[in-house]
Amino acid sequence: MQLLRVAWALTGAAICCFLILLIHSRLLKEGQLAAGTCEIVTLDRDSSQPRRTIARQTARCACKKGQIAGTTRARPACVDAGIVRKRQWCEMVPCLEDEGCDLLVNKSGWTCTQPGGRVKTTTAL
Repeated sequence: MQLLRVAWALTGAAICCFLILLIHSRLLKEGQLAAGTCEIVTLDRDSSQPRRTIARQTARCACKKGQIAGTTRARPACVDAGIVRKRQWCEMVPCLEDEGCDLLVNKSGWTCTQPGGRVKTTTAL
Protein backbone atom coordinates (compact mmCIF):
# COMPACT_ATOMS: atom_id res chain seq x y z
CA MET A 1 0.00 0.00 0.00
CA GLN A 2 2.79 2.41 0.97
CA LEU A 3 4.72 1.47 -2.18
CA LEU A 4 1.66 2.19 -4.31
CA ARG A 5 1.33 5.68 -2.81
CA VAL A 6 5.01 6.42 -3.53
CA ALA A 7 4.60 5.20 -7.11
CA TRP A 8 1.56 7.43 -7.65
CA ALA A 9 3.37 10.41 -6.11
CA LEU A 10 6.37 9.91 -8.39
CA THR A 11 4.11 9.53 -11.42
CA GLY A 12 2.27 12.73 -10.50
CA ALA A 13 5.56 14.60 -10.05
CA ALA A 14 6.83 13.37 -13.43
CA ILE A 15 3.63 14.46 -15.18
CA CYS A 16 3.81 17.84 -13.45
CA CYS A 17 7.43 18.37 -14.60
CA PHE A 18 6.49 17.34 -18.14
CA LEU A 19 3.61 19.83 -18.21
CA ILE A 20 5.83 22.64 -16.92
CA LEU A 21 8.40 21.93 -19.65
CA LEU A 22 5.66 21.80 -22.27
CA ILE A 23 4.18 25.12 -21.14
CA HIS A 24 7.63 26.75 -21.03
CA SER A 25 8.45 25.60 -24.57
CA ARG A 26 5.12 27.01 -25.82
CA LEU A 27 5.88 30.38 -24.20
CA LEU A 28 9.17 30.62 -26.13
CA LYS A 29 7.41 30.68 -29.47
CA GLU A 30 9.15 30.88 -32.80
CA GLY A 31 10.74 34.28 -33.26
CA GLN A 32 11.52 34.83 -29.58
CA LEU A 33 15.14 34.89 -28.50
CA ALA A 34 16.52 33.27 -25.40
CA ALA A 35 17.96 35.70 -22.85
CA GLY A 36 21.53 36.74 -23.62
CA THR A 37 21.40 35.92 -27.35
CA CYS A 38 21.35 37.92 -30.60
CA GLU A 39 20.50 37.33 -34.24
CA ILE A 40 21.22 39.29 -37.43
CA VAL A 41 18.01 40.71 -38.88
CA THR A 42 19.32 42.58 -41.94
CA LEU A 43 22.70 42.78 -43.66
CA ASP A 44 23.32 45.23 -46.53
CA ARG A 45 26.57 45.57 -48.48
CA ASP A 46 27.52 48.46 -50.78
CA SER A 47 30.57 47.87 -52.99
CA SER A 48 29.94 50.78 -55.37
CA GLN A 49 33.14 52.58 -54.34
CA PRO A 50 36.47 51.13 -55.49
CA ARG A 51 38.53 49.33 -52.80
CA ARG A 52 35.83 49.98 -50.22
CA THR A 53 32.83 48.01 -49.01
CA ILE A 54 30.27 49.57 -46.72
CA ALA A 55 28.27 47.05 -44.71
CA ARG A 56 25.27 47.84 -42.55
CA GLN A 57 23.92 45.26 -40.19
CA THR A 58 20.90 45.25 -37.92
CA ALA A 59 20.76 42.79 -35.04
CA ARG A 60 18.02 41.87 -32.60
CA CYS A 61 19.13 40.97 -29.10
CA ALA A 62 17.47 39.77 -25.91
CA CYS A 63 20.05 40.93 -23.38
CA LYS A 64 20.04 40.29 -19.66
CA LYS A 65 19.89 43.08 -17.08
CA GLY A 66 23.03 45.23 -17.20
CA GLN A 67 23.80 44.21 -20.79
CA ILE A 68 23.26 45.90 -24.13
CA ALA A 69 23.59 44.87 -27.77
CA GLY A 70 27.19 45.02 -28.97
CA THR A 71 29.76 43.05 -30.96
CA THR A 72 32.04 40.22 -29.90
CA ARG A 73 34.38 38.43 -32.31
CA ALA A 74 32.73 40.21 -35.28
CA ARG A 75 29.25 38.88 -34.34
CA PRO A 76 26.36 40.56 -32.54
CA ALA A 77 26.37 39.81 -28.82
CA CYS A 78 25.14 41.09 -25.46
CA VAL A 79 27.91 43.04 -23.72
CA ASP A 80 28.25 44.94 -20.45
CA ALA A 81 26.35 48.24 -20.75
CA GLY A 82 29.25 50.13 -19.14
CA ILE A 83 31.45 49.43 -22.17
CA VAL A 84 29.01 51.21 -24.47
CA ARG A 85 28.34 54.03 -22.00
CA LYS A 86 32.08 54.75 -21.67
CA ARG A 87 32.66 54.15 -25.42
CA GLN A 88 35.53 51.76 -24.64
CA TRP A 89 34.62 49.63 -27.66
CA CYS A 90 37.69 47.38 -27.66
CA GLU A 91 36.74 46.04 -24.20
CA MET A 92 33.89 44.06 -25.80
CA VAL A 93 36.47 42.25 -28.02
CA PRO A 94 34.83 43.17 -31.34
CA CYS A 95 37.61 41.89 -33.61
CA LEU A 96 38.51 38.37 -34.65
CA GLU A 97 41.27 36.52 -32.76
CA ASP A 98 44.10 37.41 -35.15
CA GLU A 99 43.06 41.08 -35.49
CA GLY A 100 44.12 44.07 -33.43
CA CYS A 101 41.55 46.54 -32.05
CA ASP A 102 42.05 50.31 -31.86
CA LEU A 103 39.59 53.04 -30.84
CA LEU A 104 38.86 55.79 -33.33
CA VAL A 105 40.22 59.14 -32.16
CA ASN A 106 36.74 60.54 -31.40
CA LYS A 107 35.61 57.22 -29.81
CA SER A 108 32.79 56.91 -32.34
CA GLY A 109 33.88 53.36 -33.19
CA TRP A 110 36.86 51.07 -33.64
CA THR A 111 39.15 49.54 -36.23
CA CYS A 112 40.15 45.91 -36.60
CA THR A 113 43.55 45.48 -38.25
CA GLN A 114 44.34 42.13 -39.86
CA PRO A 115 47.91 40.72 -39.93
CA GLY A 116 48.21 41.59 -43.65
CA GLY A 117 47.46 45.26 -42.92
CA ARG A 118 43.82 45.32 -44.08
CA VAL A 119 41.74 47.58 -41.82
CA LYS A 120 38.03 47.25 -41.05
CA THR A 121 36.46 50.33 -39.50
CA THR A 122 33.21 50.16 -37.52
CA THR A 123 31.28 53.19 -36.31
CA ALA A 124 28.50 53.01 -33.75
CA LEU A 125 25.28 54.86 -34.39
